Amino acid sequence: MSIEQIAPLVRGEYLRRLGVPVVVTALPDADSGLEAQQIGELASIAPPEGGDWGTSWVEVESVDELPAALAAAPLQNQGLVEVDGRSYGYKVSTVGAPEPLPHGKDPAASAAAARARVVQGKVAVVTGGAQGFGAEIVRGLVASGAFVYIADLNADGAAKLAAELGPNTAAVTVNVADEASVEAMAAQIAATTGGLDLVVSNAGIVRAGSVLEQEAADFRLTTEINYTAFFLITKHLGRLLAAQRRTAPDWTTDIIQINSKSGLVGSNKNGAYAGSKFGGIGLVQSFALELVEQGIKVNAICPGNFYDGPLWSDPDRGLFVQYLASGKVPGATTVDEVREFYEAKVPLRRGTYGSDVMRAIYYLIEQEYETGQAVPVTGGQVMLSS
Repeated sequence: MSIEQIAPLVRGEYLRRLGVPVVVTALPDADSGLEAQQIGELASIAPPEGGDWGTSWVEVESVDELPAALAAAPLQNQGLVEVDGRSYGYKVSTVGAPEPLPHGKDPAASAAAARARVVQGKVAVVTGGAQGFGAEIVRGLVASGAFVYIADLNADGAAKLAAELGPNTAAVTVNVADEASVEAMAAQIAATTGGLDLVVSNAGIVRAGSVLEQEAADFRLTTEINYTAFFLITKHLGRLLAAQRRTAPDWTTDIIQINSKSGLVGSNKNGAYAGSKFGGIGLVQSFALELVEQGIKVNAICPGNFYDGPLWSDPDRGLFVQYLASGKVPGATTVDEVREFYEAKVPLRRGTYGSDVMRAIYYLIEQEYETGQAVPVTGGQVMLSS
């Protein structure tokens, strides 16, 4: 018995009966070998009309018997599950009650707020969430009422962002290219919130260089983090989502890969990156076909260039610096000239913002009939054709 097996089943039962997202947190005395991460204040769920909450107790001999036993048990705001002599105590709460939608004369603003509501109260994880696009996504999800795990190898950066954004976040240290690290993250999530509703696989790196000169080590590192890591994230977090589905058969969840426009068109002197992103879309389509039976939608967002973020603008390792050094922009002698060259390629004449990506995330979540897609968010720089 592992907490990754039990906690999602318990959370799924509450999702099925209540029809709203909940947080299922392991109690300190759970016989799991793993305590829940300390997170901020959560809201209590209201008891049944005219009744009071109590403690549910379920005892089974195997995990396979647990779904039926949970369905037959009374709904309580805390409980104890015993499987083959091992115990799992839990309490149930919510991220918080939805704020009322703004009312005003701007229908576009009201529509945007309504779209953001699709993540209200849900539990999400964002890999590479401590900086760049990832941090923008974390901020957007928290502002929309979600509880967000900020998963990053940059432990200090993740902790700093979590402290800034408040109780509806938790920092998790993870190396997305290391399976043991990803598996440990899944166990921690299971103990802390019981499961997930949204996985945003965002972590990635760029190592630009000519195929004639690039070191094989840089090529392999790019592939490990941008391609293999998505497989590992989907494998271990997908198991949590699939387990929830056993007890909440009508609850749909989402895995979204933050890909790139370089996953749709080739990238000169950046083959390692483009290859890893093209491969990522192949995984998205394949995983979508497989996981549809588990109620998991798998899609990709392919942003254009985030010129203002560290990926491009870092003065030491940013892409503007790398592209200047590699001679990718003919005739360019300064970083500013490289930037001007790339901005001129975008019909809407700017780089991609985090808010552009957030709107695409909301779109994919609310689309119940959309899976296996790669959605370009490029300002018109990449246009799909049949």
